[in-house]
Amino acid sequence: MPTRTALPTPVHPHPRRWTALALICAAQFMLILDVTVVNVALPAVAADLHLGRTALTWVVTAYTLCFGGLMLLGGRLADALGARRVLLAGLALFTAASLACGLAPNAAVLLSGRAAQGVGAALLSPAALALVTTAFHGPERARALGVWAAIGGTGSAVGVLLGGALTAGPGWPWIFYANVPTGLALLATLPRLLPPDRPTGARGPLDIPGALLVTTATGALVYGLVRTGDDGWTSPGTLLPLLGAAALYAAFAATERRTRVPLMDLRMLTRRPVVAGSLLMLVATALLISFFFLGSLRLQRIDGLDALRTGLLFLPVALTTAIGAHLGSRLVTTAGPRACAAGGMALAAAGCLPLALLPETADPWTTLLPSLATAALGLGAVFVTATTTALGLIPAHEAGLASGIVNTFHELGGTLGVALASTLALGTGAPGFTTAFTLCALTAATTALTTPPLIPRGSPRHPGGAHGAH
Repeated sequence: MPTRTALPTPVHPHPRRWTALALICAAQFMLILDVTVVNVALPAVAADLHLGRTALTWVVTAYTLCFGGLMLLGGRLADALGARRVLLAGLALFTAASLACGLAPNAAVLLSGRAAQGVGAALLSPAALALVTTAFHGPERARALGVWAAIGGTGSAVGVLLGGALTAGPGWPWIFYANVPTGLALLATLPRLLPPDRPTGARGPLDIPGALLVTTATGALVYGLVRTGDDGWTSPGTLLPLLGAAALYAAFAATERRTRVPLMDLRMLTRRPVVAGSLLMLVATALLISFFFLGSLRLQRIDGLDALRTGLLFLPVALTTAIGAHLGSRLVTTAGPRACAAGGMALAAAGCLPLALLPETADPWTTLLPSLATAALGLGAVFVTATTTALGLIPAHEAGLASGIVNTFHELGGTLGVALASTLALGTGAPGFTTAFTLCALTAATTALTTPPLIPRGSPRHPGGAHGAH
C-alpha cells in the first residue's frame, strides 16, 4: 500500500533500482505465496499435528489476521523509522517465523509462527511499496508499479502448485522451509542495494492502541464465527466473542477520533468510492480464499486426491483470476466500474451455482474445476474494479489513505471468509461443503445487486498499481 513515505525524492535515480525492484518483488512474492500455499497442505498438517477444525482454520486466519490488522501500523512505522529499516526488520521476522512454522511440533507453535509471519508481512509489505514508489519516477514508476501489481496473481498461482508439490514430496514443513533460504539471501543482498533512510522530521506518534484494538476485534469476530460451527449461534461461547468484537470495534472508532495521528482516518469511510471499493475488496477476497480453502479440503477428504493433484487442479483457478484482472483493467475504463463490478460478481455467483446444486460426490474435474475457474474469472475483474473505484474516483492527495484501507479490507476479507467457510463446511452438525458454496453464491449475487449503486458515476483514473499488497 502507498504510504506518505519519509524518504525524499532523489535528484538522480538510484543506479541499481531495477535490481532492487526485482529483490523487493521477490520478498513480496513470499508474502502472497503464503496465503495460498498453506491451503493445499491443510489435510496433511491436520493429520501430523492432530489439529481439530478450529485449529485448522487458524492456520490460515492467524496469518491474514495479523497481516491485515497491522498493515496500517506497518505503513506508519515505515514513515517514522524509515522504509529500508522496517522492510529489513519485517523480512527477518518473516524468515524466522517461517522456520518456526516448519519445525512446529504442535498446534500452539504453528499458530504462533503463523501470527509472527503475519506481523512480519505487515511490516514488510507497505515499506517495500514505499521504497518502490520513491526509487522510480515518471514513466518508470508506472512500469515498476505494474511489475509489483503482477506479483499478486502469479503468487497465488504458484502457491497452489508449490503447496501441492512440496506436500506430496518432502512434506508439508517444506512449504515454510522454502522461505528460509530465500529470506536469508534477500537479507544478505538488499542492504547493499537499498538507499539509506534519511531523517526528514516526519516522525509522529504511532497509534499502537488503535492497531491492537482493530486486530483484537477482528480476532474475536473470527473466534466467534468459528465457534458457531461447534456450539451454534445462540451459545455463550459464540455470543460473548461476537459481542466482545462489537465493543472492541466501538473502542477502536473512539480511539481513532481522539488520536492526533490516527491509524485510520474514519472520515475516509464517508467517501462513497472508498466504501464501495473496500466492500468489493472484502467480498471478493473472502470468496476467493474460501474457494481455495473449501476446494482443497473437499478434493482431498471427499474425492481422495493427493496434495500434488489438488495443487494442479487449482492452478487454472489461480490463472483465471489473473486473466480476469487483466480483462477487468480494460473493461473498467470502457464499460465503467459499475458494470464491471456487477458483471464480475454475477459471474462469480454463476460459477458457484453448480456447486450449490450438485451433490458433493460429483466429479471434481467436470464440476468443481470449471465452476471455480468461472467464478475466479469474475473475481479477478472485481479486484481491479475495487482498486480503481477506491483510488481512481477520489482526489489524488487521499489515495494513500484509501489504499491503506482497501488493502486492510483485502486481508481481513480472507480472514473472515475462511472462518465462515470452515464453520459451514466442517462444523459439527453442519450440512457440509454444499451449504458453504451456497452461501458463496448468495453473497456474490447480493453484492452484484447492491454494490454498483454505491459506485459514483464517472470514469476512474488508473491508479497505476498503487493498490499495494495484492
